[in-house]
Amino acid sequence: MPFSHANTLSEATKKIERYCAYRERCHKEVVSKLKEMHMIPEAIDQIVAHLISENYLNEERFAKSFARGKFIIKKWGRNRIIRELKLRNISRYNIQTALQEIDEEDYQKTLDTLAKKRAGQLTGKSIQEKQKKLADYLLYRGWENQLVYDKIQTLLKEHHL
Repeated sequence: MPFSHANTLSEATKKIERYCAYRERCHKEVVSKLKEMHMIPEAIDQIVAHLISENYLNEERFAKSFARGKFIIKKWGRNRIIRELKLRNISRYNIQTALQEIDEEDYQKTLDTLAKKRAGQLTGKSIQEKQKKLADYLLYRGWENQLVYDKIQTLLKEHHL
């Protein structure tokens, strides 16, 4: 392991403040980063408490930002967002609050656009194979089962599939 100098509490605090100021972070990411910096558990607790009190670290704000970003940029559905937030140890309350950031009308439009685009990319296959590929694609991205199967039926009727 390469030699790395031990960080003092104030040095580590300044580094982690910059780390949190760059973009929203969850507690798990911050604790992991502090462990990488070889900080002892007492120092980690002290730094995390400081970050919370100075509003560098806010799980609700992180969850809202995460949900908005993953929906708008990566076109993830609610199931995938929930799964990823749970992996980051975000509370059920904050997950529910974050999901309210997603407008229902935008959600439906995004699913429609995503499904039509993907259906157009599936060429030279049987209808059943296209349906399965499209369903797998949308389910992997976290869209709800019922919405996916309803959308596939709609696309079949509209002859997009």
